[in-house]
Amino acid sequence: MPHRYFTTEISDGTATLRGADAHHLARVMRARLGDTVILCDGNAVEYTATITGFGDECVEFRVEPGYPSAAEPSVEVTLLAGYPKQDKLEQIIKHGVELGAAHIVPFFSRYCVAAPKKEEQKNERYNRIAAEAAKQCGRGVLPDVALPLANFGTVCRTFAQYDLVLFCYECGGAPLRELLANVRPADGKKPKIAVITGAEGGFAAEEAEMAAKAGARTVGLGPRILRCETAPLAVLASVMTLTGNLE
Repeated sequence: MPHRYFTTEISDGTATLRGADAHHLARVMRARLGDTVILCDGNAVEYTATITGFGDECVEFRVEPGYPSAAEPSVEVTLLAGYPKQDKLEQIIKHGVELGAAHIVPFFSRYCVAAPKKEEQKNERYNRIAAEAAKQCGRGVLPDVALPLANFGTVCRTFAQYDLVLFCYECGGAPLRELLANVRPADGKKPKIAVITGAEGGFAAEEAEMAAKAGARTVGLGPRILRCETAPLAVLASVMTLTGNLE
């Protein structure tokens, strides 16, 4: 399988790759003139590209007509995950991107064990992890990881931008299958779905009430208690299955 890289410099049958990816292709992979790679423009369009030249920290290509990425799901899912301790968020990001998440938004809530610390610095690493996962699994877009939201009230104020908000609660709720069967986008585009899962301590009762009042639909995840790094991936996989994106 050809190597995959992202660049916005694609026009008129040519393209340019710069920076770290250009260095990786030219110096690490030791690419040669005439070698073929896949270039993605970040908007779910891919191009078969043939290397035509090497410059200072750049690689030049001739590209064939673009085609839609087959790897992008028919739903746009934002994964809002309660901020976990240690490296669990990195696992959620990596595997969430593989499963098709478009955006990942960590947040702090009442029962979070982790506390904010050097978040801007960590966010750079989180976005690199997301980018590498996107390349590895063949995505046609670069999913983004946001800086963490400060509290659950801030999370609830984002709900208006989604067609469906799924609040995953250990006390149970509506069947996920039923909620997804009726989701429809307001603008005729991809349905925008938010999946909200908690950190190690779960959610406080008042946070569950806050989510419901803000328009979230409460869902249960079965009779077993899932770990904070398992729950978001289980729900994301279920959403992709029930919307036909794992077929």
